[in-house]
Amino acid sequence: MQRLYPPPWTPELPLAGLYLEQPLPPEPAQGAWLYTNFVTSLDGRISLDHGGGCRIPGSIANDRDWRLFQELAARADCLITTGRYLRELAAGCAQDILPLGAEFDDLRRWREAAGMPAQPDVAIVSASLDFAIPPLLREQGRRLWLLAPREAAAERLAAHRRAGAEVLPYPGGEQAEGAGIRHALERLGYRRIYSVAGPQLARTLIAGGALDTLFLTVRHRVIGGAAGSFETLIEGAPLTGSQAFELRWLYLDPAPEGAGQHFARLDATPAARRG
Repeated sequence: MQRLYPPPWTPELPLAGLYLEQPLPPEPAQGAWLYTNFVTSLDGRISLDHGGGCRIPGSIANDRDWRLFQELAARADCLITTGRYLRELAAGCAQDILPLGAEFDDLRRWREAAGMPAQPDVAIVSASLDFAIPPLLREQGRRLWLLAPREAAAERLAAHRRAGAEVLPYPGGEQAEGAGIRHALERLGYRRIYSVAGPQLARTLIAGGALDTLFLTVRHRVIGGAAGSFETLIEGAPLTGSQAFELRWLYLDPAPEGAGQHFARLDATPAARRG
């Protein structure tokens, strides 16, 4: 690993611990800090359609990025996911059950040494409620929150409550809104909130001025794909005005598994954070 920015250039840094040891906001009195992470190809693909839904292609997925994804989860109080992810998990299409993964005992020990539970809590955002909550999440001692429309089907809400979820109606309306999601979790006492959901929720958070930081891995590969066969960083209607982010750090990982990649942290400018 090499640090390219900020100066000075620093060669031969270890990958393990890169995101664990960095100072991250906020101080307890400053409210929540909401962040997300994606891995993308040089041509902007985060997933490709494999006939049964979009998946991260093997040409960009790699163990080194996966390690840093898990380190970001180790810093979190709460993870945000969606019903779509849980449906993919049930179908065997997801990478893994929600972090921290079973192979990362060192990260769970790191959390425990810091006085944190072994696993972060989980907030599920869903309009349809058409998914099952994996029993393992409750067995791991996580607190589960379900953000759902106020008029959601009563029988589905009841089923999720029986599975251990605590229900929160969408703040402010019948559609999920970025600032509302952030404020709802902030009021519950969460301070480091990690969205591990996909591009639709990323758009919701960015459009609502709720996303503070984007961690971005760019694999140095071009993979292509026909129109409609891939997903990009955010999906949905065009944003009203572009959202500006400032580069906070940049690391080069020269050639893992035959292709290099770089890791960036980008913080939303004050104008982009409206929540």
